[in-house]
Amino acid sequence: MNSLLDSFAAAATRVPLRKTLLGAAAALAIGSLTIPVYLPGAFAQPASQSVTIPGAPNGVPSFADVIDRVKGSVVSVRVRIADRSDEGRRGRGMHGMPPNVEPGDPLGRFFRRFGDDGFGQRQRPREAMAQGSGFIISADGFVVTNNHVIQNATEVVLGLDDGRSVPARVVGADEKTDLALLKITQDGQYPFTQWAEGAPRVGDWVLAVGNPFGLGGTVTAGIVSARGRDIGAGPYDDFIQIDAPVNRGNSGGPTFDLHGRVVGVNTAIYSPSGGSVGIGFAIPATVARDVISQLRENGQVSRGYIGVQIQPITPEIAESMGLSRRDGALVADTQANTPAAKAGLRAGDIITSVNGQRVQTARDLSRQIAGLGPQREARIGFLREGREQVVAVTLEALPDGSADARGGMDRRGPSQPPQDGEGARLGLRLAPGADGVEVAQVEPGSPAERNGLREGDVILEVAGKAVRRPADVASAVRDARSSQRRTILLRVRSSEGIRFVALPATS
Repeated sequence: MNSLLDSFAAAATRVPLRKTLLGAAAALAIGSLTIPVYLPGAFAQPASQSVTIPGAPNGVPSFADVIDRVKGSVVSVRVRIADRSDEGRRGRGMHGMPPNVEPGDPLGRFFRRFGDDGFGQRQRPREAMAQGSGFIISADGFVVTNNHVIQNATEVVLGLDDGRSVPARVVGADEKTDLALLKITQDGQYPFTQWAEGAPRVGDWVLAVGNPFGLGGTVTAGIVSARGRDIGAGPYDDFIQIDAPVNRGNSGGPTFDLHGRVVGVNTAIYSPSGGSVGIGFAIPATVARDVISQLRENGQVSRGYIGVQIQPITPEIAESMGLSRRDGALVADTQANTPAAKAGLRAGDIITSVNGQRVQTARDLSRQIAGLGPQREARIGFLREGREQVVAVTLEALPDGSADARGGMDRRGPSQPPQDGEGARLGLRLAPGADGVEVAQVEPGSPAERNGLREGDVILEVAGKAVRRPADVASAVRDARSSQRRTILLRVRSSEGIRFVALPATS
């Protein structure tokens, strides 16, 4: 244990970021980050009330009383990770030794010192270290942090506010929301914090307490900048954006409100350099609380599943379908023998509500269905051909990897030369396929290319009509133009799944 702590002390300022989103020019660093902490209770106060912060000379607030109440529940998370990759051997010959070093050469002692035997073979896997933050949620020592902080951990040590270091084990983790639950293995009574019941408002003060760059016990303050952020980190993104400075080493820490309750779990930052630029992201307590509860009870998370492929409703799709609003999730496909198929949902339906709760976007639907869990009945409201309908659906458990299940794609070549005509006006050359019309060629710069159509895609429907031959596409396009539609709606299967694509009818 002491060797682990000594190693962390030496490496505290050189722990690399463990995850990056959105590329190099504008990277989302998801590794060890500071945790946004909402100042106690701001979001929970009615609009007609205000929160008084004691010790505020000349109108400048002091958060000292809040921090005194909550700091004991915040921990630093230090992790040892087995590294069995070959990256450390690059440039050192086939087995990690320089090519010309013979067995018995004195130079071999140098390499044995770093873990190789006399013939360049690794005697034991190398180890890496990671640091993050966390917070205690029960007196018996359950601790919340990020999944990416403890992923592949072989040893976890928590640094407490009173200076003690205690071992912990991983109870469970959820990659989709980047949350993990630890348990302190040393018996004792530990200071803990509680989840907030509601969501903070934009403009509420927040406090981040964590372990930036291995420094430990660091407090930063800011406000809630935005809510409902989707940063592409996972299928259920619903982040709170804060401007309290967060940095490497603070991932997994808490965001407190003005009552000292946790409203978020710090997870990511937006930064071109890896340091804080005032844009941090926290998992809302409303999401984290349910995930952590399942991890505590079962060691894993079970999510609801209905078996549909969905997509957002773009302005072009809304126009082509004659919709006055863009709320809801458009069903691009229903998978066979799934709850949705059994309930009669089909492609082209627009799901507008779940159990009376409005669905504003496709991502809203994913979160709501997943949150209900399996073996629950959900009343799904949907719009079909302009009529509102409701159907009862019994949810199943989300299959492993289902978020990536897009269905196969028929890659057989065209059975006859591509056809011209209406397809060419859209920028497409078409050929018959096994169960639709195959896109044999896409003209560069055409409306089809701009809207994401690619060679090998298969057109299944045009304006709601199934197509099997290029002539079917041409006929459907002419009908759409004759009815004065400005856009034509195609249902297309690609390597990424089935989706709707709207193309301009006047090309």
